[in-house]
Amino acid sequence: MTDVIAQPCIDVKDKACAGKCPVEGICEDERMLGIHPGACAGGGAREPVCLAGAIFCEDDAPGQWAQFTAENAEFSGQPGSPGGGQDGPAALRHRLVANYVTGR
Repeated sequence: MTDVIAQPCIDVKDKACAGKCPVEGICEDERMLGIHPGACAGGGAREPVCLAGAIFCEDDAPGQWAQFTAENAEFSGQPGSPGGGQDGPAALRHRLVANYVTGR
């Protein structure tokens, strides 16, 4: 089971979770962090350190944020890729996050 970063991370990115990642599975773009599902063993190690409450085991993500599992996979590209996605930061904003208004 993989962990997923959901909506509460948009425009926050405190990066406390990055220090708990045993592999290079966390990537970043202008608006949020993502976890590459192929690089994440899950286990919930990141969940308690996320101050935004944005990390969930993919099966435990609240229904309104379930689509972030696919969003993390699309946006993260290959594990360890600079800037996350294989096409660089400009290509990372997909439909879900690009149009999301947080009000922050």
